[in-house]
Amino acid sequence: MNIQTISTQPFTDQKPGTSGLRKQVTAFQKPHYLENFVQSIFDSLEEVQGQTLVLGGDGRYYNRQAIQIILKIAAANGVKRVKVGHQGILSTPATSCVIRKYHTLGGIVLSASHNPGGPEGDFGIKYNISNGGPAPEKVTEAIYSRSKQIDRYLILEAPDVDLDRLGESQLGDMTVEVIDSVADYAQLMESLFDFERIQQFLTSGEFHLCVDAMHAVTGPYAQAILEQRLGAAAGSVINGQPLEDFGGGHPDPNLVYAHELVEILFGENPPDFGAASDGDGDRNMILGRNFFVTPSDSLAVLAANAKLVPGYKSGLSGVARSMPTSQAADRVAAQLGIECYETPTGWKFFGNLLDADKATLCGEESFGTGSNHVREKDGLWAVLFWLNILAVRQQSVEEIVREHWQTYGRNYYSRHDYEGVESDRANALMEELRASMPTLSGKQFGAYQVEYSDDFSYSDPVDGSISQNQGIRVGFTDGSRIVFRLSGTGTQGATLRVYLESYEPDAAKHNYDPQEALADLIKIADQVAQIRSYTGMAQPTIIT
Repeated sequence: MNIQTISTQPFTDQKPGTSGLRKQVTAFQKPHYLENFVQSIFDSLEEVQGQTLVLGGDGRYYNRQAIQIILKIAAANGVKRVKVGHQGILSTPATSCVIRKYHTLGGIVLSASHNPGGPEGDFGIKYNISNGGPAPEKVTEAIYSRSKQIDRYLILEAPDVDLDRLGESQLGDMTVEVIDSVADYAQLMESLFDFERIQQFLTSGEFHLCVDAMHAVTGPYAQAILEQRLGAAAGSVINGQPLEDFGGGHPDPNLVYAHELVEILFGENPPDFGAASDGDGDRNMILGRNFFVTPSDSLAVLAANAKLVPGYKSGLSGVARSMPTSQAADRVAAQLGIECYETPTGWKFFGNLLDADKATLCGEESFGTGSNHVREKDGLWAVLFWLNILAVRQQSVEEIVREHWQTYGRNYYSRHDYEGVESDRANALMEELRASMPTLSGKQFGAYQVEYSDDFSYSDPVDGSISQNQGIRVGFTDGSRIVFRLSGTGTQGATLRVYLESYEPDAAKHNYDPQEALADLIKIADQVAQIRSYTGMAQPTIIT
């Protein structure tokens, strides 16, 4: 076994964000760039020798090459076994599932999630710990600290592993096990949901669905579970083949980028149910006939109907949502008599709550929903949850949501994204807004009076850790909110996210378009933050 020690120099830009290290593909293709970061992971972990890891990605460009490099570095660092997805494919929730099922040390996920792929697109890498969830800040900080000092990496000189053949092979002293990408995950889904009832529902001939995998990782999972196991009509899953460039599309399941699905569900004779997932399979968008379900409402509906689903029939220990997500789930939690936790954006913040059994369901407004079955958000799980509810209630998506609003009131909600803003200007906007906060309390903007303004800080109820500067909130006396954040998931410029929310208890006022209902708050947001002035944009890039 020929282990090489390669001299290297640190890169200054390898600080992981909320979802690992994301850069353009060309950055990862620089000599030693990926190798440095992977070695920094192994150097930062307490003990990797003799351990088992999980490895896979969303199939985007550079996925296969990166896997071969990581396998050889793992072998050189004494890892005993790596479970790698067939053809290098393993969705993010499936990776979490495999880590947890086989009690591995952790796993490496290769994805830039909902960012574009291809040679000119983005790539990403993150480490998940033994509970299956994203590494907490203390781990990512240790990786970053090591990346700033690294001067060598270890790599095995060996031929590439055949990722297209299931089974075991040797890479030096390390066993590489190419696993079925879907099997363990499908088994977990069948343990949670009433597959027989869903199958009867999907094969009745009266219900039709369309799931857009967006040429990303969800395709094989959705085809195996929805079409082959549950009997949905062939072709119910569209764009099901994972492609390195996602077919030239942008694998972000929202009303703009999942336009093909939107046109189908809002077209003539649409199916009853539509859903889309993202690059690595952890996000979801839910649609009914001519009807869009906001991710915030989706979380609330799942919580309110959880007892209809076998895996959750004993009730929920709690619900958790990211701070910018609407407060719709809070109202459900209050009626159920359980806690609703408000965390910073980033799925890793849910991990402690799930591990401590303080929360069962979690959700983010950015099209992510999940539960304690894994430690990642899970797009196909959310689809199956909805299908289970629909099969039991025998109502349409729209009927279920409108009935929910009648019970709990409607939280009008929207997110406005300003993408590709020059970083200096975006940071200046946030600094100016932060400086103005002390002057906002009590200020009147038309019919709205400011009750509070702050920069959200989170104290973890499990480990006591504190996360500060997680988003600027402006709250009004009627319960309405505006939240401002800079996103950490892009690779070029900055994305300003503006979240707008207004609660309406009166069922007679539940039929407005959200942009109409939130029109005054939209104007106030621009006035308070001087959005047009700083961004140079008259309109958001994306409205969801």
